[in-house]
Formats: sequence, C-alpha cells, structure tokens
Amino acid sequence: MLSVRNLTKRFGTKKVVDGVTMKIQKKKITSFIGPNGAGKSTVLSMISRLILADEGIIHIDDKELSSCKSNDLAKKISILKQSNHINVRLTVRELVSFGRFPYSQGRLTKEDWEYVDEAIHYMELEDMQEKYLDELSGGQRQRAYIAMVIAQNTEYILLDEPLNNLDMKHSVQIMKVLRRLVDELGKTVVIVIHDINFASCYSDYIVALKDGKVVKEGSTDEIIKPSVLKDIYDMDINIEYIDNNKICVFYA
Repeated sequence: MLSVRNLTKRFGTKKVVDGVTMKIQKKKITSFIGPNGAGKSTVLSMISRLILADEGIIHIDDKELSSCKSNDLAKKISILKQSNHINVRLTVRELVSFGRFPYSQGRLTKEDWEYVDEAIHYMELEDMQEKYLDELSGGQRQRAYIAMVIAQNTEYILLDEPLNNLDMKHSVQIMKVLRRLVDELGKTVVIVIHDINFASCYSDYIVALKDGKVVKEGSTDEIIKPSVLKDIYDMDINIEYIDNNKICVFYA
C-alpha cells in the first residue's frame, strides 16, 4: 500500500500541495480528479520521487520512500509524466526496451525482451514497433510511452494524464489495458485524469483534489454524485446510468 501523510509542496511563495493525506490500496485503479491547478500532478510526482516534498511522509509497503535506493524504487514504481521528450531518434521497440533499464542496465537478456514484446502486444503496437517515434502521431507515441512503463513491470504504475493526444478509440483501449493490468496481473494503478467519465467507468477509488487539498475521496459510487462533483468543479453535473455505469452530463 502507498501511504501519504501531510504532503506539502511550495513553488516560490505558492503552496501547490497543502497537507495531503491519503492511502492508495493495492490491486486497484485510483484516479486523481479535480480542476486545473489542484495539485494532482505534483502529488503524483512526489509519490514517485521525481520531485521532493517540502513536508510530509510517503510510505510504500511500510517503507519510507526517502530511504529507498533509486534503482530499487524503479523496480517498484514506474511513472509516465504528462510530457515526454527524448532527443535521441528511437524506434518504438527501442523506446519500450528502456523500461527494462532498472533490471538490465542496458544489457537486455532474453527475459527482458520477453517483457518488451509483451508490452508491445498489450498496446497493439506490433505493426509499428520498428518505426521511429518521429514518424508516429501524438497518440501513437503516447501508446509507445505507456508500453515502456508496462515493460518496466513494476507493482505500482503511475500515469499523469495518460489519455493526452489520444482519440476516443485509443483512450478506451488504454483504460481497458489498465483495467486488465489490475484484474489480471494484480498491478496497482494511479492516474491523473481529467475525463470524469473515464474515471467513473474504470476506477475503483477516486481522490478529488482542489486548491492543493484533498476535498473528497472514496469509492467511485461515493464520488460520482451531483453534490460531490459540484463541490469539486463548481458546476452542476447531472448523472445518467448507462449499462450500470454512472455517466456525467455537463455539456448542457
């Protein structure tokens, strides 16, 4: 389990994360939702130790995060940031193989390549695995980066807005893959996501942040309610039931 207590982060004089406390259960999809500037991505980055907290404590499986060696942590937690830039010209297959670096240090074994092939298959990238990243659409590149994270084969998978640049078909594909990673392989997935309908349909647990604080957390049924969503987003959102899923209607 991931446990966060009194997490705080300041950028200059602005407190972007303010005393966040939460527990992330294993083998579930937990979604961070909330308006822009709520602190969602910053919390995710601190959990993965991409940035350091100013205050607070993070535990992973009862071990304090600050005491973990970087290479050991990379075998436990993988993260996909919101924006990814690689200056070297790589094929999809080469990029995905980077996910094995914590294990192979660049000298991939037969087992490493099996993980690479499995991740490519998961993301349905077989027909473009020898293409260079700069030959792909934004959505195709995003799928390749997610495959790299899957190849890392960590227990905890953190994704910051993984549906960026994806059309509807591939957004659904990504969410179904994440659901399979949890249900079939026992992974723990934490995502920052803006589309509350994807959060509603695929999440087990939702943490809502606003102004750097957790304003509500609970099961999907507990969070996807008009009264709760109004507190989070400051707007009226109706709920419709479609195939036993709660669908948020906020366009009208």
